[in-house]
Amino acid sequence: MKRALKLLGLALLGLIVVAALGLAWWWQARLPQRSGELPLTGLKAPVQVRYDDFGVPHIRAGSETDLYRALGYVHAQDRLFQMEILRRLSRGELAEILGPKLVDTDRLFRSLAIRHHADAYAARLDPAAPSTVALQAYLDGINQYQADRPAPIEFAILGIPKRPFTMADTASVAGYLAYSFAAAFRTEPVLSRIRDELGAEHLQIFDLAWHPEGVTHGMAGLAPADWQGLNRLAALSHEALSSAGVPVFEGSNAWAISGARTASGKPLLAGDPHIAFSVPAVWYEAHLSAPGFELYGLHQALNPFALVGHNQRFGWSLTMFQNDDLDLIAEKVNPDNPKQVWAAGQWADLVERQETIAVKGGEPVAMTLRRSPHGPIVNDALDKSVGQRPIAMWWAFLETENPILDAFYKLDRADTLAKAREAASLIHSPGLNVVWANAAGDIGWWAAAKLPLRPAGVEPSFILDGGMAEADKRGFLPFSQNPQEENPARGYIVSANHQPAGEQPVPGYYNLWDRALRLDQQLAATPTGWDTPRAQSLQLDTQTGYGPRLLASLLPDLRAAATGPGEPALVEQLAAWKGDHPVDAVAPTLFSQFLFDLAREALGDELGEDVFNLIRRTRALDHALPRLAADPASPWWDRRGTPAHETRAATVSAAWRATVSHLKATLGDDPATWTWGRAHRVTHEHPLGKRAPLDRLFNAGPFPAPGGRETPNNLSGPLSAVPVSVTYGPSTRRVVDLSAPGAARGINPVGQSGVKGDRHYADQAVLYAQGASRAQHLDEADVAGHTRSELKLTVR
Repeated sequence: MKRALKLLGLALLGLIVVAALGLAWWWQARLPQRSGELPLTGLKAPVQVRYDDFGVPHIRAGSETDLYRALGYVHAQDRLFQMEILRRLSRGELAEILGPKLVDTDRLFRSLAIRHHADAYAARLDPAAPSTVALQAYLDGINQYQADRPAPIEFAILGIPKRPFTMADTASVAGYLAYSFAAAFRTEPVLSRIRDELGAEHLQIFDLAWHPEGVTHGMAGLAPADWQGLNRLAALSHEALSSAGVPVFEGSNAWAISGARTASGKPLLAGDPHIAFSVPAVWYEAHLSAPGFELYGLHQALNPFALVGHNQRFGWSLTMFQNDDLDLIAEKVNPDNPKQVWAAGQWADLVERQETIAVKGGEPVAMTLRRSPHGPIVNDALDKSVGQRPIAMWWAFLETENPILDAFYKLDRADTLAKAREAASLIHSPGLNVVWANAAGDIGWWAAAKLPLRPAGVEPSFILDGGMAEADKRGFLPFSQNPQEENPARGYIVSANHQPAGEQPVPGYYNLWDRALRLDQQLAATPTGWDTPRAQSLQLDTQTGYGPRLLASLLPDLRAAATGPGEPALVEQLAAWKGDHPVDAVAPTLFSQFLFDLAREALGDELGEDVFNLIRRTRALDHALPRLAADPASPWWDRRGTPAHETRAATVSAAWRATVSHLKATLGDDPATWTWGRAHRVTHEHPLGKRAPLDRLFNAGPFPAPGGRETPNNLSGPLSAVPVSVTYGPSTRRVVDLSAPGAARGINPVGQSGVKGDRHYADQAVLYAQGASRAQHLDEADVAGHTRSELKLTVR
């Protein structure tokens, strides 16, 4: 009997070992191959791919088509699942792999018409254009990898079928990128409701252009169900951008310093686009080299052209322009024909099309999608019981030619001011600030977008009335009239998502001035000697004037409210605070929680929980709170539903009590332990890591995070209670001194690879959390000295 049990145990152990070995083999087969040889159809000659210490491919090919075909192949090795999830999100196809809970997200993206527009856009591309030839080669490389190699682990978990990637998929992802910039979709419904239900006095804290016509007239004909639908649309937009686990663009810093102010005598370029954190991160780094072309660039999934990059002659970075290129329009319906709306002085037919959403584990969902002359009817995303008035979306992304592939193909080769200016002029939507410098000594900045000409007096921060001329556009501003600078006398350029100065302000949902002001002050204070270490130090700066500016008016009320043991000392910490956010400080924790409680106490009763949760995730509230704090007569201070008339002092007192209570309950009774590093942490989430136990398998972190809202080191998230989940921040921190571009520095928040188990999956996460950087090898000697493996792609 004992012998039989022993034999049985050995047999079970053997089965476990075999299963473990099988699983290890199965997993190993899905890892990127970075050495040896692999055949690739369509190559004219073999392509050399050398991988450095951090898995960055340095690709050398004999022609551009070979170069881009190889890039597609190696990009897919590391990021195929990211490519798949991005195309499905942008085209409204997530429910097919994730089930019924993603139907609403798919309905939203179908109603935005990104898929419909992308299909038509791809069909119009000139097949002989250099950008189209490069895109086709790149996609062919992706598709060959997908056809020849085992699918990533996520494909197996979710049961994703393999399907070739197309030019329409690339155009769709560009639409998603543009939509993630479009703050109007998530802001206009809230501001319009405040205007129409609370009145113009409640709008005075918001950053509006204050055209009287736009502020005082309400939206006739919107029923409670319509407002419910608009709120649901705004909420669905927030949910869609966060739930899919793909990067969302949030802001950015970039500056270029002329050689007159640098230690080397050549221009210096710094850039750190602020993007939502994810696993994998948004950027895929690659060094490309072919006869007549070389670039070290950062690429987005399904795009062969670097969105930021540099070489020996020039470099550039991007920030979000934040211009308002999207209007929501409440259509006027013909009372005699519900399929017609008023546009351009006459009744116009709504155009309908049918689409079907495939649903994993459920029945297909049929949709009727409508379009008016103003744009797609976006509340077709909702159940027909929610609101009756059609809401159209006029969006520059859908209404312009937008040759964005040509733009970045040319920007990747723009070694002169004239070439860079021309490339920037081809970017129509989303709006981007291009900050550029070259080794010849030039620096430049162009606010790149097609800026719509709205009728005089229109305030585009609100939903527009389709029955009035305010909804119509008079064309677009010529690019030459966009905000821009070339070789300014001050010797430097700063772009930090703030509203550009100019005689005619461009409407938009801009970030606060505080971050740009901090950068400008530091650059102006040091007229000479700028080098890479000094620029990196500024990128890691954690100070902002926002907190001290907001608190200045409230300190007397805070001192009166702080009556508990030890509380006066806490208020004095805030009074002495300079706005810096290191991980070992207590003041930023106090301020962050107090800001949330102040906003909730002041606005929550008027707005209700649902609308407050919408507005706290917008930049509109960032602008509003300092104005509110400085205005003791604001109607927001009075609490609705009480017989008393609450004052600012009463509301500040209630917010302070809530803050102290929450911090004690969350971080403990000892205020000395309320450090920012405990209250402010970042976890890089994989799309499958949003729930246990897969979070432990796929996510990276948590890590204590310095910086905060509108500091140069802009690690932050929506206004929320402590502990704050940091959701976005610098997606890289690049510094390129054009006296030695081969010594450029950068970082990835996680790693190059999106393949779990690969050594480059999260090998930069700790470095990033520490504020460190690594070399971006460009010179041949450096590339050869840091090559860790070599892959040869051969002609098949």
